[in-house]
Amino acid sequence: MSLKQRLTTAAPVVAPGVYDALTASIATAAGFEALYLSGAAIAYTRLGRPDIGLVSMSEVAEVVTLVRDRVPTPLIVDADNGYGNALNVQRTVRLFERAGATAIQLEDQTLPKRCGHLQDKSLITAAEMAGKVKAAVDARQSDETLIVARTDAVAVEGFDRAIDRAHLYAEAGADVLFVEAPRSREQLVAVTRSLGGIRPLLVNMVEGGDTPLASAEDLGGLGFRIVIFPGGIVRALAHTAQAYYRSLKANGTNQPFKDRMFDFNALNALIGTPEMLALGRSYEEPEEGAVA
Repeated sequence: MSLKQRLTTAAPVVAPGVYDALTASIATAAGFEALYLSGAAIAYTRLGRPDIGLVSMSEVAEVVTLVRDRVPTPLIVDADNGYGNALNVQRTVRLFERAGATAIQLEDQTLPKRCGHLQDKSLITAAEMAGKVKAAVDARQSDETLIVARTDAVAVEGFDRAIDRAHLYAEAGADVLFVEAPRSREQLVAVTRSLGGIRPLLVNMVEGGDTPLASAEDLGGLGFRIVIFPGGIVRALAHTAQAYYRSLKANGTNQPFKDRMFDFNALNALIGTPEMLALGRSYEEPEEGAVA
């Protein structure tokens, strides 16, 4: 079942954030049916920097390619603001779709953009964003490639204006609508009441962000069709990494930390080393009866 078809069924799609092929493979093995390739998570891990528009289109496309080579799981890709105007958006859509994106998310921020839960954002006009959405729809090769239109207007122009923008983006052809950073449960409910009958809705859960945390089941009950947890994996890994490095520095050995990490063999089992080696040998050994 494609992601597009899946969005017509009852339960919400839960898409955890990933930032590389390793996290994508672990999330897939855990049973998730879709993944969210987070631009913020790429900035955090590849650059060690905040999500303020520093990651380029080509860097994200490279990660999409590597993830797709590792797992077939549907992949929602954060394309920021398309890295420019409508023509840049079209190039981004073509590149990301060829690389293996299942859905491509575009937002209505100016350049440089900011993380949706950072303050002092600024927006392009609603009309310009509608043009970008139309450009994205025109550029995709397959109707199964979904265009997700995100508005950051709640923090800039107010909640009502964010709803108006989302309506306009739906009219421009967006397949999924994403009102970023509602500030209360009441606003979450208002999003689904205003937009739920128009397009499938995506909601973002960020620990410490502006939106109150809720479970995917709860959010699905409100009417959201996709629930993403984009940066959770980086926050979890950074917390663990900080504790690991402090332990190693203090003790000069990993012995005190060993129960909180994979050993060499366990990690190789996780990433499929035995299977890969066996596959390689299968190409080296001639079939029985074959001429040497």
